[in-house]
Amino acid sequence: MRGNLFIIILVCSLVGVTISACGTTETTSIEPQTLTIMTHDSFSISEQVLDEFQNEHNVNVRFIKSGDTGTAVNKAILAKDKPLADIFYGIDNTFLSRALAEGIFESYQSPLLADIPDEFELDQNYDALPVDFGDVCLNYDIEYFVENGLEPPATLDDLINPQFKDLVVVQNPATSSPGLAFLLATIGKYGDPGYLDYWEDLVANNVLVVNDWEVAYYQEFSRAGGSRPIVVSYGSSPPFEVIYAETPIDEPPTAAIVSDGACFRQIEFAGILSGTQNRDLAEKWIDYMLGPTFQEDIPLQMFVFPVNQNAELDETFVQFLAVPENPSFVSPEQITANRENWINDWTEVVLR
Repeated sequence: MRGNLFIIILVCSLVGVTISACGTTETTSIEPQTLTIMTHDSFSISEQVLDEFQNEHNVNVRFIKSGDTGTAVNKAILAKDKPLADIFYGIDNTFLSRALAEGIFESYQSPLLADIPDEFELDQNYDALPVDFGDVCLNYDIEYFVENGLEPPATLDDLINPQFKDLVVVQNPATSSPGLAFLLATIGKYGDPGYLDYWEDLVANNVLVVNDWEVAYYQEFSRAGGSRPIVVSYGSSPPFEVIYAETPIDEPPTAAIVSDGACFRQIEFAGILSGTQNRDLAEKWIDYMLGPTFQEDIPLQMFVFPVNQNAELDETFVQFLAVPENPSFVSPEQITANRENWINDWTEVVLR
Protein backbone atom coordinates (compact mmCIF):
# COMPACT_ATOMS: atom_id res chain seq x y z
CA MET A 1 0.00 0.00 0.00
CA ARG A 2 2.82 2.36 0.89
CA GLY A 3 4.42 1.71 -2.50
CA ASN A 4 1.17 2.41 -4.33
CA LEU A 5 0.72 5.71 -2.46
CA PHE A 6 4.27 6.72 -3.41
CA ILE A 7 3.55 6.02 -7.07
CA ILE A 8 0.31 8.03 -6.97
CA ILE A 9 2.06 11.03 -5.41
CA LEU A 10 4.90 10.83 -7.91
CA VAL A 11 2.54 10.70 -10.89
CA CYS A 12 0.43 13.53 -9.54
CA SER A 13 3.46 15.72 -9.04
CA LEU A 14 4.52 15.15 -12.63
CA VAL A 15 1.17 16.38 -13.97
CA GLY A 16 1.07 19.38 -11.64
CA VAL A 17 -1.51 18.13 -9.10
CA THR A 18 -0.99 18.64 -5.37
CA ILE A 19 -2.77 16.33 -2.89
CA SER A 20 -3.62 17.76 0.51
CA ALA A 21 -2.99 15.88 3.73
CA CYS A 22 -6.65 14.91 3.98
CA GLY A 23 -6.74 13.81 0.33
CA THR A 24 -9.67 16.01 -0.75
CA THR A 25 -8.17 19.23 -2.21
CA GLU A 26 -6.62 19.45 -5.69
CA THR A 27 -5.06 22.50 -7.37
CA THR A 28 -3.50 22.79 -10.81
CA SER A 29 -0.14 24.49 -11.31
CA ILE A 30 0.41 24.04 -15.05
CA GLU A 31 2.44 26.97 -16.31
CA PRO A 32 0.80 28.93 -19.17
CA GLN A 33 2.38 28.80 -22.61
CA THR A 34 3.58 31.96 -24.33
CA LEU A 35 2.34 33.00 -27.77
CA THR A 36 4.24 35.83 -29.45
CA ILE A 37 2.57 38.06 -32.03
CA MET A 38 4.42 40.58 -34.17
CA THR A 39 2.35 43.64 -35.16
CA HIS A 40 2.58 47.17 -36.47
CA ASP A 41 2.54 50.01 -33.94
CA SER A 42 -1.17 50.74 -34.39
CA PHE A 43 -2.32 47.37 -33.06
CA SER A 44 -4.71 47.49 -30.12
CA ILE A 45 -7.01 45.04 -28.37
CA SER A 46 -9.26 45.51 -25.36
CA GLU A 47 -8.13 43.87 -22.14
CA GLN A 48 -11.36 41.90 -21.82
CA VAL A 49 -11.05 40.34 -25.28
CA LEU A 50 -7.40 39.45 -24.74
CA ASP A 51 -8.11 37.92 -21.33
CA GLU A 52 -10.87 35.75 -22.77
CA PHE A 53 -8.40 34.04 -25.10
CA GLN A 54 -5.63 33.82 -22.52
CA ASN A 55 -7.89 32.27 -19.89
CA GLU A 56 -9.51 29.80 -22.26
CA HIS A 57 -6.19 28.45 -23.54
CA ASN A 58 -3.95 29.00 -20.48
CA VAL A 59 -1.59 31.20 -22.46
CA ASN A 60 0.23 34.50 -22.11
CA VAL A 61 0.02 36.47 -25.35
CA ARG A 62 3.01 38.73 -25.95
CA PHE A 63 2.95 41.46 -28.59
CA ILE A 64 5.98 42.85 -30.39
CA LYS A 65 5.15 46.21 -31.95
CA SER A 66 7.58 46.67 -34.81
CA GLY A 67 7.02 50.06 -36.43
CA ASP A 68 4.74 50.95 -39.32
CA THR A 69 3.56 48.26 -41.72
CA GLY A 70 6.50 48.51 -44.09
CA THR A 71 9.08 48.46 -41.29
CA ALA A 72 7.39 45.53 -39.55
CA VAL A 73 7.27 43.51 -42.76
CA ASN A 74 10.98 44.16 -43.38
CA LYS A 75 11.82 42.96 -39.88
CA ALA A 76 9.78 39.78 -40.36
CA ILE A 77 11.51 39.07 -43.68
CA LEU A 78 15.00 39.65 -42.27
CA ALA A 79 14.24 37.26 -39.39
CA LYS A 80 12.48 34.57 -41.45
CA ASP A 81 15.18 31.94 -40.76
CA LYS A 82 14.84 32.60 -37.04
CA PRO A 83 11.38 34.14 -36.58
CA LEU A 84 10.83 36.71 -33.87
CA ALA A 85 7.26 35.57 -33.22
CA ASP A 86 4.67 32.87 -33.88
CA ILE A 87 2.26 35.10 -35.80
CA PHE A 88 2.46 38.30 -37.81
CA TYR A 89 -0.56 40.61 -37.88
CA GLY A 90 -0.98 43.84 -39.81
CA ILE A 91 0.48 43.25 -43.25
CA ASP A 92 -1.80 44.94 -45.78
CA ASN A 93 -2.41 44.55 -49.48
CA THR A 94 0.25 47.13 -50.33
CA PHE A 95 2.96 44.82 -48.94
CA LEU A 96 1.26 41.41 -49.15
CA SER A 97 2.85 39.98 -52.28
CA ARG A 98 6.34 40.86 -51.07
CA ALA A 99 5.88 38.87 -47.87
CA LEU A 100 4.34 35.95 -49.75
CA ALA A 101 7.24 35.90 -52.20
CA GLU A 102 9.67 35.74 -49.27
CA GLY A 103 7.84 32.72 -47.84
CA ILE A 104 7.56 33.99 -44.28
CA PHE A 105 4.20 32.29 -43.57
CA GLU A 106 2.87 28.76 -43.11
CA SER A 107 -0.43 27.95 -44.79
CA TYR A 108 -3.53 27.64 -42.60
CA GLN A 109 -7.08 27.38 -43.91
CA SER A 110 -9.09 28.48 -40.89
CA PRO A 111 -12.67 27.18 -40.71
CA LEU A 112 -13.72 30.79 -39.92
CA LEU A 113 -12.99 31.73 -43.53
CA ALA A 114 -16.48 30.42 -44.29
CA ASP A 115 -17.82 33.60 -42.64
CA ILE A 116 -15.59 35.97 -44.65
CA PRO A 117 -16.53 37.20 -48.15
CA ASP A 118 -14.27 36.02 -50.96
CA GLU A 119 -13.41 39.61 -51.92
CA PHE A 120 -11.13 39.87 -48.87
CA GLU A 121 -9.26 36.62 -49.53
CA LEU A 122 -6.41 37.78 -51.74
CA ASP A 123 -4.10 34.86 -50.96
CA GLN A 124 -5.50 31.61 -52.35
CA ASN A 125 -2.76 29.58 -50.64
CA TYR A 126 -4.02 30.70 -47.21
CA ASP A 127 -0.63 31.90 -46.00
CA ALA A 128 -2.14 35.26 -45.05
CA LEU A 129 -5.74 35.45 -43.86
CA PRO A 130 -7.83 38.65 -43.92
CA VAL A 131 -8.68 40.20 -40.55
CA ASP A 132 -9.97 43.73 -41.16
CA PHE A 133 -10.32 46.45 -43.77
CA GLY A 134 -10.52 50.20 -44.06
CA ASP A 135 -11.18 52.57 -46.95
CA VAL A 136 -8.91 55.54 -47.51
CA CYS A 137 -11.16 58.27 -48.91
CA LEU A 138 -11.36 62.02 -49.23
CA ASN A 139 -13.24 63.66 -46.36
CA TYR A 140 -14.70 67.14 -46.38
CA ASP A 141 -15.82 69.68 -43.80
CA ILE A 142 -19.61 69.98 -44.28
CA GLU A 143 -19.89 73.35 -42.52
CA TYR A 144 -17.25 74.98 -44.73
CA PHE A 145 -19.17 74.23 -47.90
CA VAL A 146 -22.50 75.31 -46.42
CA GLU A 147 -21.08 78.63 -45.19
CA ASN A 148 -19.37 79.34 -48.53
CA GLY A 149 -22.31 78.30 -50.71
CA LEU A 150 -20.31 75.64 -52.51
CA GLU A 151 -21.24 72.14 -53.56
CA PRO A 152 -18.73 69.68 -52.09
CA PRO A 153 -16.75 67.47 -54.49
CA ALA A 154 -18.33 64.14 -55.40
CA THR A 155 -15.54 62.54 -57.45
CA LEU A 156 -11.79 62.68 -57.88
CA ASP A 157 -12.34 64.58 -61.14
CA ASP A 158 -13.99 67.41 -59.22
CA LEU A 159 -10.80 68.23 -57.34
CA ILE A 160 -9.13 69.69 -60.41
CA ASN A 161 -11.93 72.22 -60.97
CA PRO A 162 -11.12 75.89 -60.20
CA GLN A 163 -13.60 76.18 -57.30
CA PHE A 164 -11.52 73.66 -55.32
CA LYS A 165 -8.21 75.47 -55.74
CA ASP A 166 -6.30 75.78 -52.42
CA LEU A 167 -8.82 73.50 -50.65
CA VAL A 168 -7.17 70.05 -50.69
CA VAL A 169 -4.53 68.54 -48.38
CA VAL A 170 -3.01 65.09 -48.97
CA GLN A 171 -0.18 63.04 -47.50
CA ASN A 172 3.16 62.17 -49.08
CA PRO A 173 2.98 58.51 -50.26
CA ALA A 174 6.66 58.05 -49.47
CA THR A 175 6.07 58.73 -45.77
CA SER A 176 2.39 58.00 -45.11
CA SER A 177 0.23 54.89 -45.39
CA PRO A 178 -2.98 56.80 -46.27
CA GLY A 179 -0.90 58.92 -48.64
CA LEU A 180 0.23 55.78 -50.46
CA ALA A 181 -3.32 54.44 -50.47
CA PHE A 182 -4.64 57.64 -52.05
CA LEU A 183 -1.89 57.53 -54.67
CA LEU A 184 -2.97 53.97 -55.46
CA ALA A 185 -6.59 55.12 -55.74
CA THR A 186 -5.54 57.55 -58.47
CA ILE A 187 -3.48 54.86 -60.21
CA GLY A 188 -6.40 52.44 -60.10
CA LYS A 189 -8.76 55.06 -61.53
CA TYR A 190 -6.58 56.80 -64.12
CA GLY A 191 -3.99 54.12 -64.91
CA ASP A 192 -0.26 54.49 -65.49
CA PRO A 193 0.86 57.05 -66.66
CA GLY A 194 -2.58 58.71 -66.58
CA TYR A 195 -2.35 59.21 -62.82
CA LEU A 196 0.60 61.58 -63.33
CA ASP A 197 -1.52 63.82 -65.56
CA TYR A 198 -4.14 63.91 -62.81
CA TRP A 199 -1.55 64.86 -60.20
CA GLU A 200 -0.20 67.61 -62.47
CA ASP A 201 -3.72 69.06 -62.49
CA LEU A 202 -3.89 68.83 -58.69
CA VAL A 203 -0.58 70.66 -58.42
CA ALA A 204 -1.94 73.36 -60.72
CA ASN A 205 -4.87 73.63 -58.32
CA ASN A 206 -2.39 74.13 -55.44
CA VAL A 207 -2.83 70.83 -53.60
CA LEU A 208 -1.00 70.85 -50.24
CA VAL A 209 1.23 67.86 -49.43
CA VAL A 210 2.24 67.04 -45.84
CA ASN A 211 4.18 64.13 -44.41
CA ASP A 212 1.56 62.30 -42.35
CA TRP A 213 -2.12 61.90 -41.56
CA GLU A 214 -1.90 63.59 -38.15
CA VAL A 215 -0.61 66.85 -39.63
CA ALA A 216 -3.15 66.75 -42.46
CA TYR A 217 -6.18 65.99 -40.29
CA TYR A 218 -5.34 67.73 -37.02
CA GLN A 219 -3.53 70.81 -38.35
CA GLU A 220 -4.30 71.60 -41.98
CA PHE A 221 -7.91 70.37 -42.15
CA SER A 222 -10.41 73.21 -41.60
CA ARG A 223 -12.20 71.21 -38.87
CA ALA A 224 -9.00 71.55 -36.82
CA GLY A 225 -8.52 75.24 -37.55
CA GLY A 226 -6.58 74.85 -40.78
CA SER A 227 -7.44 76.29 -44.18
CA ARG A 228 -8.10 73.09 -46.15
CA PRO A 229 -11.67 71.69 -46.03
CA ILE A 230 -10.85 68.56 -48.08
CA VAL A 231 -8.45 65.97 -46.64
CA VAL A 232 -7.35 62.44 -47.36
CA SER A 233 -8.57 60.36 -44.42
CA TYR A 234 -10.76 57.27 -43.94
CA GLY A 235 -14.31 56.25 -44.73
CA SER A 236 -14.63 55.61 -41.00
CA SER A 237 -13.66 59.16 -39.99
CA PRO A 238 -17.21 60.64 -39.96
CA PRO A 239 -18.68 58.13 -37.46
CA PHE A 240 -15.59 58.48 -35.30
CA GLU A 241 -16.17 62.24 -35.22
CA VAL A 242 -19.50 61.44 -33.55
CA ILE A 243 -18.21 58.73 -31.20
CA TYR A 244 -15.24 60.73 -29.92
CA ALA A 245 -16.76 64.24 -29.94
CA GLU A 246 -15.83 66.17 -26.78
CA THR A 247 -19.35 67.58 -26.75
CA PRO A 248 -22.01 65.03 -27.78
CA ILE A 249 -23.30 65.51 -31.33
CA ASP A 250 -26.02 63.77 -33.34
CA GLU A 251 -24.56 64.14 -36.82
CA PRO A 252 -20.97 63.91 -38.10
CA PRO A 253 -19.47 67.26 -39.13
CA THR A 254 -17.61 65.58 -41.98
CA ALA A 255 -18.49 63.32 -44.88
CA ALA A 256 -16.51 60.86 -46.99
CA ILE A 257 -16.47 60.83 -50.80
CA VAL A 258 -17.16 57.23 -51.81
CA SER A 259 -17.98 57.48 -55.52
CA ASP A 260 -16.57 54.86 -57.88
CA GLY A 261 -12.78 54.79 -57.82
CA ALA A 262 -12.46 57.55 -55.21
CA CYS A 263 -11.27 55.31 -52.36
CA PHE A 264 -8.62 52.64 -51.93
CA ARG A 265 -9.41 49.67 -49.73
CA GLN A 266 -6.67 48.56 -47.35
CA ILE A 267 -7.09 44.98 -46.16
CA GLU A 268 -4.99 43.74 -43.24
CA PHE A 269 -3.92 40.14 -42.85
CA ALA A 270 -2.49 37.78 -40.25
CA GLY A 271 -0.37 34.71 -40.83
CA ILE A 272 1.46 32.00 -38.92
CA LEU A 273 5.19 32.60 -39.24
CA SER A 274 7.23 29.74 -40.68
CA GLY A 275 9.16 27.88 -38.02
CA THR A 276 6.79 28.53 -35.13
CA GLN A 277 7.08 26.08 -32.26
CA ASN A 278 3.47 26.79 -31.25
CA ARG A 279 1.58 25.80 -34.39
CA ASP A 280 -1.54 24.48 -32.61
CA LEU A 281 -1.85 27.55 -30.40
CA ALA A 282 -1.14 29.84 -33.34
CA GLU A 283 -4.06 28.30 -35.24
CA LYS A 284 -6.32 28.92 -32.25
CA TRP A 285 -5.30 32.60 -32.18
CA ILE A 286 -5.94 33.01 -35.92
CA ASP A 287 -9.39 31.47 -35.40
CA TYR A 288 -10.00 33.84 -32.51
CA MET A 289 -9.03 36.89 -34.60
CA LEU A 290 -11.51 35.84 -37.28
CA GLY A 291 -14.31 35.09 -34.81
CA PRO A 292 -17.03 37.52 -33.68
CA THR A 293 -15.51 38.44 -30.28
CA PHE A 294 -12.27 39.82 -31.72
CA GLN A 295 -13.94 41.11 -34.89
CA GLU A 296 -16.46 43.20 -32.97
CA ASP A 297 -13.65 44.66 -30.86
CA ILE A 298 -11.71 45.91 -33.90
CA PRO A 299 -13.51 49.15 -34.83
CA LEU A 300 -13.18 50.99 -31.53
CA GLN A 301 -9.65 49.71 -31.02
CA MET A 302 -8.03 50.26 -34.42
CA PHE A 303 -10.58 52.30 -36.40
CA VAL A 304 -10.90 49.59 -39.06
CA PHE A 305 -13.72 47.19 -39.78
CA PRO A 306 -14.32 43.47 -39.41
CA VAL A 307 -14.23 41.13 -42.38
CA ASN A 308 -16.44 38.55 -40.65
CA GLN A 309 -19.94 39.20 -41.96
CA ASN A 310 -21.46 37.95 -38.69
CA ALA A 311 -19.75 40.61 -36.58
CA GLU A 312 -22.07 43.38 -35.39
CA LEU A 313 -21.08 47.03 -35.64
CA ASP A 314 -21.78 49.81 -33.17
CA GLU A 315 -25.04 51.58 -34.07
CA THR A 316 -23.15 54.79 -34.88
CA PHE A 317 -21.16 53.03 -37.57
CA VAL A 318 -24.25 51.53 -39.11
CA GLN A 319 -25.92 54.95 -39.20
CA PHE A 320 -23.07 57.10 -40.49
CA LEU A 321 -20.54 54.83 -42.17
CA ALA A 322 -20.28 55.21 -45.95
CA VAL A 323 -18.70 52.17 -47.60
CA PRO A 324 -17.69 52.53 -51.27
CA GLU A 325 -19.32 50.00 -53.55
CA ASN A 326 -16.52 50.19 -56.11
CA PRO A 327 -13.23 51.24 -54.53
CA SER A 328 -10.22 51.65 -56.77
CA PHE A 329 -8.25 48.43 -57.15
CA VAL A 330 -4.58 47.72 -57.74
CA SER A 331 -3.40 44.15 -57.26
CA PRO A 332 -0.77 43.31 -54.62
CA GLU A 333 1.49 42.01 -57.40
CA GLN A 334 1.27 45.29 -59.31
CA ILE A 335 1.99 47.25 -56.15
CA THR A 336 5.07 45.19 -55.33
CA ALA A 337 6.41 45.48 -58.86
CA ASN A 338 5.80 49.21 -59.26
CA ARG A 339 5.54 50.83 -55.81
CA GLU A 340 8.94 52.52 -55.80
CA ASN A 341 8.72 53.70 -59.41
CA TRP A 342 5.23 55.10 -58.83
CA ILE A 343 6.37 57.00 -55.74
CA ASN A 344 9.49 58.32 -57.48
CA ASP A 345 7.52 59.47 -60.52
CA TRP A 346 4.91 61.08 -58.24
CA THR A 347 7.70 62.91 -56.39
CA GLU A 348 9.07 64.29 -59.65
CA VAL A 349 5.68 65.60 -60.70
CA VAL A 350 4.34 66.86 -57.36
CA LEU A 351 7.36 67.92 -55.31
CA ARG A 352 9.76 69.02 -58.05
